[in-house]
Amino acid sequence: MAHHTVRSAYQSLTDRLNRFPQGAPPSDLLYQILAILFSETEAELVALLPIKPFTAKQAARIWKKSETEARNVLDQLASRAVLMDIIDDETGVTRYVMPPPMAGFFEFALMRLRDDIDQKLLSELYYQYITVEEDFIKALFTDGETQLGRTFVNEQALSEDNALYVLDYERASQVIQTASHIGVGMCYCRHKADHRGEACDAEMDICMTFNNVAASLTRSGFARTIDVAECMDLLNLAQEQNLVQFGENVRRRVSFICNCCGCCCEAMIAARRFAIMNPVHTTNFLPVVDGDACTGCQKCAQVCPVEAMTMVSANDPLKPKRMKAWVNNDTCLGCGVCVKACPAGALSLKSREKRVITPVNGTHKAVVMAIERGKLQHLVFDNRALTSHRAMAAILGVILKLPPIKQAMASKQMKSRYLDRLIQKFDPAE
Repeated sequence: MAHHTVRSAYQSLTDRLNRFPQGAPPSDLLYQILAILFSETEAELVALLPIKPFTAKQAARIWKKSETEARNVLDQLASRAVLMDIIDDETGVTRYVMPPPMAGFFEFALMRLRDDIDQKLLSELYYQYITVEEDFIKALFTDGETQLGRTFVNEQALSEDNALYVLDYERASQVIQTASHIGVGMCYCRHKADHRGEACDAEMDICMTFNNVAASLTRSGFARTIDVAECMDLLNLAQEQNLVQFGENVRRRVSFICNCCGCCCEAMIAARRFAIMNPVHTTNFLPVVDGDACTGCQKCAQVCPVEAMTMVSANDPLKPKRMKAWVNNDTCLGCGVCVKACPAGALSLKSREKRVITPVNGTHKAVVMAIERGKLQHLVFDNRALTSHRAMAAILGVILKLPPIKQAMASKQMKSRYLDRLIQKFDPAE
């Protein structure tokens, strides 16, 4: 009976995680991961929390505790980076929000060395759950058209002509220079691989966080506060090491930029494994090969993190063994790493024919992802403590599962009334 009760607590927490667009498929491995990160009591309490940001007063009402008791629990969870605490600079009011598993509290658990949990065991469980079982990573990167992350173009690979077509939000340097807070921590992916004895030599302390997420993580000690100059130095180091900048898929107030290698980083692995499903949003560029200048040295293929660059015959009758680079436009991220690596200058960037659309902010992204994944009802009717909200969520859930024509008729009014309201009311960054 005790075992059933413990599992039930983590099942309830899993249900809560899956009300958000970026969820986590139920699994015995997931329950083991959650049991490391949350006590049974914490799992039961967190399972009741809203999706949208909330105050200690709201949590107290849901938990039927005093506000002081609720705040103590919330601050303890925030100190372990399983909740984010967002402090309004003007009012001083603290709101809390539970991040998704990824990009979120899965990574945060390995962004620093700590002895309160078994990080080696956790790394192994992550590997089994994310890489071996595959359901989680497939759902995370392939459900819907709008994904959690996007690629930033390597600015060192841009020509003067390219620069005319790069918008500010497409530059990692602009994210850094405009952030209200900046934090840096250990690369979760390489740290995890290191526990398995499989990490590469790329820089470890290079996981960048920004704005409210950076403020929360630096407060709890999971990231180190740095200034713009140091962060720009790290960005330059990442580009020197041919790492790809993979960040939050929003235009305003980006919360993270990972500097990814092709061997350890889950976003790059997903981009290779599920390439046809476009798991990572690309840049607005593609590399072009100058076949006459290409020497076939293979350096571009060696640095490409998603194996979009390969070598083919140059079809040179005078040199039948001569090879040249060829790019698969369907799988290329447009990161520009190959352009910078080419010693012959045979690669350049061109604009894609169709511009990639990026959500405005985190709330916009969450709402669009929720609509695509049939989870809008959980955002609209977020208070699970109210019977009326559970009933309305169920009704909207049925609407979203109707055939497309009937769904459009039934949900048009719902979307027009609530979409802008959700974005305006619940975005902590606005």
